[in-house]
Amino acid sequence: MLPEIITKIPGPNSRALAENLRQYESRNITYVSNDFPIFWDRAKDTNVWDVDNNRFLDLTSAFAVSSLGHSCPELVSAFAEQSEHLMHGMGDVHPTMQKVQLCKKLSSLTFERWTGKKAKTILSSSGSESIESALKTASIATEKHGVISFEGCYHGTGFGSLSAGAMPRFKDPFIKQLSDFGNIVPYGNTGLEQVKKILLNECIGAVIVEPILGRGGKVVPENDFLPSLRSLCDEHNALLIIDEIYTGLNRTGKLFACEHWDVVPDIICLGKALSGGFPISACIGKASIMDAWPESDGEAIHTSTFLGHPGGCAMALASLNKHSNPEIATDVSIKGTHFKELLENIDTPSSGSVRGMGLMLGLEIIDHDGKPNGSLASKVIPSALRSGLITLADGPSGHVIVFAPPFTISEEEMFFAAEWFKTELKTSS
Repeated sequence: MLPEIITKIPGPNSRALAENLRQYESRNITYVSNDFPIFWDRAKDTNVWDVDNNRFLDLTSAFAVSSLGHSCPELVSAFAEQSEHLMHGMGDVHPTMQKVQLCKKLSSLTFERWTGKKAKTILSSSGSESIESALKTASIATEKHGVISFEGCYHGTGFGSLSAGAMPRFKDPFIKQLSDFGNIVPYGNTGLEQVKKILLNECIGAVIVEPILGRGGKVVPENDFLPSLRSLCDEHNALLIIDEIYTGLNRTGKLFACEHWDVVPDIICLGKALSGGFPISACIGKASIMDAWPESDGEAIHTSTFLGHPGGCAMALASLNKHSNPEIATDVSIKGTHFKELLENIDTPSSGSVRGMGLMLGLEIIDHDGKPNGSLASKVIPSALRSGLITLADGPSGHVIVFAPPFTISEEEMFFAAEWFKTELKTSS
């Protein structure tokens, strides 16, 4: 359904909840202003209703989680059935059948498809945790502790993922507490020479990279970037870790974004759309690499309480069964091409390039000199909310408007969103 145009956002119920939340939640977490936030009440497919019963079109998939649509019936049923049977297990002590099934499914969709050989998995709750599992694995497997990462890449906010991360906004406040094992180089081909030099001169166990920048601004690298990283890692006995927490599971029009370049990682990290709504993530690697971990003697040296949660595993299995259908990737590719064309037709002084692949797109907002205009983007987002459109801003300057809707988005909804931004940016220019 098309969104409603709402004159007063947030509504009275959202405002009351926001004021209450400010009294009890860390003030760093939820941004509260005269324009933000709305409080979600329910959601279906591409639509979200807030506590004031206003209807919105979600152009974010709630951080790229609800790729299959909000309240996807198969995922809702999977969780409901599992929770009635067993709500919680003992993931690394007395696990459930669902954990076995999920690890097996992840192997079949990744390395068994790519190489014919089995993979092994470490499950956890957040994308950041899956990155830390991958970094620990690389350190154990290679006995080399250095890591190369790239400007603009976002890998989470845990201390391990921050140490390898490259976004100063999240990293700098804690720099004195972080380990210094990361080497940050420019993203794309401009960084390859530095990668070569660092691999020659330093003890590097892993290169970690997003195949397409997510929070970094929906930047697609040159076609030889990932293949070059693969070759360099092979040459210097370093592991290639590909962070597909955002890009994975058909978001870019392929089951995994690395498949656009026929690159097989040593370790792949998944999250977000993996379950379509439950906190679960996975670090999946070649069995020969994952077996560098010592066998458990009854006390795992890397674990968590909710590892392999049965409800999350059930939802992930239902999600993966749907994502395994090649028609989804085809549909995302077709819709993404159409949506990108609509966004490219926004011809205003404030609209720049349209980035991304599939339904992972970003519209650059620029000033009259063609430079990033995060200030204008920050004004457009609450204006969009008042017109019933939920979106975000990415990029180092906060100047890239996000278009990463659920795959269920219709042509009519895409056209409405593009036309709204065309009108708004003409007015704002």
